Amino acid sequence: MDLALSEAKAAAARGEVPVGAVLVKDGRVLAQAGNRTRELNDPTAHAEILVIREGCTVLSDERLTGCDLYVTLEPCTMCAAAISFARIRRLYYGAQDMKGGGVENGARFFAQPTCHHAPEVYSGFREQEAEIILKEFFRERRL
Repeated sequence: MDLALSEAKAAAARGEVPVGAVLVKDGRVLAQAGNRTRELNDPTAHAEILVIREGCTVLSDERLTGCDLYVTLEPCTMCAAAISFARIRRLYYGAQDMKGGGVENGARFFAQPTCHHAPEVYSGFREQEAEIILKEFFRERRL
């Protein structure tokens, strides 16, 4: 989660919503990224999507079986769907997203009968640190 928090801070420094993600398999970091939606002019360039794309490239596979994903914020529904389609084994995330979350809040994608694969989900990892990064970022924007 340290790497994911670093990616979130780097995203904030670029003016992006500070979310970071890291993809790991067998203790090896396959990919790490922060949000880049503004930089790439791409609404799908969430940290989770970027690491899933990179992980698939690294493994030369459309599936990330046996991989674990660490994210600083609860994934949105789009990212939850991508996590499911990639067959990620475990999802660890920090802060809950009451407005835009798609895992334990909002659509609860993994609980839907149309979801073909649900990872093991563990929330609350370094939650306070992740929340502080987000709150400071948005507080600065409101000044």
